[in-house]
Amino acid sequence: MDDTTGTLDEALERIHLSGPERDGWLSNHAPMAVEALVRHGQTSAVHRWLDRYGPKLEEMPDGTGSPVTALNWREALGDPRRIADWTAYFERETAGRPWRDVLVEWWPRLLPGIAAGATHPVIRVGHSVRTLLAGEETAPRVRELAHALGYWAARHQPLPALALLRPAPSAAAALERVPLVPEQSGGIRERFAQLTAFPDWPGPLDGQGPGPGPGRSGKARETFSAEAARSALRELVRASTHRYATHAHGAPIMLVHAATAPNAVLRTLPALPGALWAPSLRAAWAASAAVTAAYAPRDAAPAPAAATGATDAPELFARAAAHGDDHTIKFTDTALDVGDALAFSAARRAIELNPPA
Repeated sequence: MDDTTGTLDEALERIHLSGPERDGWLSNHAPMAVEALVRHGQTSAVHRWLDRYGPKLEEMPDGTGSPVTALNWREALGDPRRIADWTAYFERETAGRPWRDVLVEWWPRLLPGIAAGATHPVIRVGHSVRTLLAGEETAPRVRELAHALGYWAARHQPLPALALLRPAPSAAAALERVPLVPEQSGGIRERFAQLTAFPDWPGPLDGQGPGPGPGRSGKARETFSAEAARSALRELVRASTHRYATHAHGAPIMLVHAATAPNAVLRTLPALPGALWAPSLRAAWAASAAVTAAYAPRDAAPAPAAATGATDAPELFARAAAHGDDHTIKFTDTALDVGDALAFSAARRAIELNPPA
């Protein structure tokens, strides 16, 4: 649903006084959480939620005094010291031309760095695009896209070169076959640095080589249709959401991103030309597999029992909103997109395992 009360725009204006990170590297989840709250009919809770979350946030850092431009952007890509410079650049770009044009130009540039900020920048973009596609293109909503793209550009982080393992017949099988990193300790960058190979899924797509993510090399492959890529991406979102129900105990906060990152890409597809859908699927798979490799436990928990408690979408999301944890709200939002019983069980698992706000 689109917000006609003005609450979302008010919340975004409050949020844009802050930077995209806090405590040095933790992501600002406020724009994503409030968008989900509004989307699922919890508009009345938005400002109370922000009042509680807001004290964690920090002001936008100062710029370096060297603006990002169309000529020097490559040297600024992936430099977190340039967060304010990048945000200002995208604010200028989206003020001067349609936001879709800016997104289409920058999406393929940023996609190889989908692991940036533990995938939070692409998730933030997905929430922003969903809002812009669903309703009025107000100034705060367009500015939110600028902030999301600026965060992604500043934290741009390609994954290491990855070998290709034997093919997997489905997204669920591919996730099951992802090799876990040898040392599941330390920060996400240290964990991602240990990645070496992913299963071959979903097969030939985009003519960019056989590897599972950006930067791969090898013989060109056939081209899938855009619709086939979108169908495979939906399968990945469903499989990664379902897997949370049995594997979340390994890292209940971090493992939500194995589902929310590809779902952010899925939400962005309608704003992109079809030629970008297959590369988007490749990057989404790489992101989901990387989070799985870095944080998934070696053993699954028993399958969830029959549903107890919330059994329909509004009631389940109301429980997540009352719980208040930002990751839980965002994961429940994705689970409701999937919409089946096991996805609902996964959302209840997030409510159980993650500490409430």
